[in-house]
Amino acid sequence: MKFQFYYEKLLASDKYLSFKKEHPKAYPCSGFFALDLENLGKNNQVHFDFWLPDVEKMYSFKVSGPVEFVNVENFDKRAFEKLSMNYTFDLEEVMKVIQSKMDDEKIKGKMKKLLFSLQKMNGVDYLLATVFLDNMAMLKATYDIADKRITDIEKKSFLDIFKIIKK
Repeated sequence: MKFQFYYEKLLASDKYLSFKKEHPKAYPCSGFFALDLENLGKNNQVHFDFWLPDVEKMYSFKVSGPVEFVNVENFDKRAFEKLSMNYTFDLEEVMKVIQSKMDDEKIKGKMKKLLFSLQKMNGVDYLLATVFLDNMAMLKATYDIADKRITDIEKKSFLDIFKIIKK
């Protein structure tokens, strides 16, 4: 799943062009990508989010099928940082980097589903990955887009999560 393909698809869509005409100050602030390995990609998702500084509201476009507008319930009123959107990453390559890091850290389990959130915080672009494994575990990983490397990875068991909730 190549980022640039989906972003160009969005930019060429009539829905985006009319949105941009209506909201010229809107800028891209995040993206959401889901890779569904368990169902051979049938439930893959791609969303791009835009921040409207005038009204302090976020708008989102679903791009995994026909481009469509999706309402976003925005609870966070902070101004989101503008993403450059000049990326060339391929999420399948990022998945391989995560798998390599799992091997290095001796983390067991097969990936079933990956959720990626493209964000910018304090001037740094990164992907936050949540990876669901087949052994009732979950990984949280941070991927530095510029350096093409995992900067942080943490494994959690669903049983650990239930213990936290139970307390």
